[in-house]
Amino acid sequence: MSDKRVERKPPAVLTADVEYRHLSAADEAKGEPVLQDMAARTELHSIHTLTLSDTQFLRGDANGKATTTSGQLRLARSPGRLPVVVLQHGSAGMAPNVEMWARELNKIGVSTFALDGFTGRGLTEVNTNQALLGRLNFILDIYRALDVLANHPSIDPARIALMGFSRGGQATLYASLKRFHRLWNKSGVEFAAYVPFYPDCMTTFLSDTDVVGRPIRIFGGTQDDYNPIAACKAYVERLRAAGADVEVTEYPNASHAFDNPLGAQPAMLQPRFQSARNCKIQEEAEGLLINTETKRPFTYTDACVVHGVHIGHDPIATREAKQTVKELFKTVFQLH
Repeated sequence: MSDKRVERKPPAVLTADVEYRHLSAADEAKGEPVLQDMAARTELHSIHTLTLSDTQFLRGDANGKATTTSGQLRLARSPGRLPVVVLQHGSAGMAPNVEMWARELNKIGVSTFALDGFTGRGLTEVNTNQALLGRLNFILDIYRALDVLANHPSIDPARIALMGFSRGGQATLYASLKRFHRLWNKSGVEFAAYVPFYPDCMTTFLSDTDVVGRPIRIFGGTQDDYNPIAACKAYVERLRAAGADVEVTEYPNASHAFDNPLGAQPAMLQPRFQSARNCKIQEEAEGLLINTETKRPFTYTDACVVHGVHIGHDPIATREAKQTVKELFKTVFQLH
């Protein structure tokens, strides 16, 4: 990574863009490949958030541990105030699919803000122990990221979307709840779209069909035995009945994390990974998440939690998802 830095002012970003476009034209003239997926500028931002239990989050209890996480902002090579997609990783942390999507979106003139919710909390992964971090922390991190983006001179606050994967997909899906926005989103900014990839849909929250009036687009694989897509399809039916703009795209041969370009082919069994695929979890009064089978508070030691899931790359599903997602953002952001 270059040590050269440009002052964070809109004119400097525009100047860098002009310089890159001139360089690209020269490269094309010489027959050299144009690196369209390179950002014009990369910035690292601190995000001041909290580490909370799920019950604290659901109650709006801000007496959690003050935590500083980070986000990587890649400003696309486009003029003016830019659209941006917030990218939230899953239980494996900043996996290769996050970088892949950042590059794909930068190609079409969309900036990205990739959130690292683990390093600042001393974590590297939670696949093998999901109890290390409350499921809803990422939603708070995501809202706090809006605080950063809403005040950035190069970002158009009306064109910010959210995309997440697995645990981050679950956060993306439920970040659309109006109730959660009222509790935790103090930025004054709303997401233009929500794009969850293979989220966990095993939990029913109070008022979870009262979502913001923006597009929600869910992507997953039929073969996913980590977060079964059937549960998400059932939730989608409830959302549609409530009038939400929601769609689910299912890839018949895809497993969990199918968009990871470095994933195993075919999908490989991960025997130590935890899954709540056999659980039914429901929020009751006072923010308690209850195992509906035992009628007791849900924990990752419950009998419904199993070990052993398949993780792997599906090139066909990835190619189709790339096309669909980019077309979605072109429409949502009104790119020409």
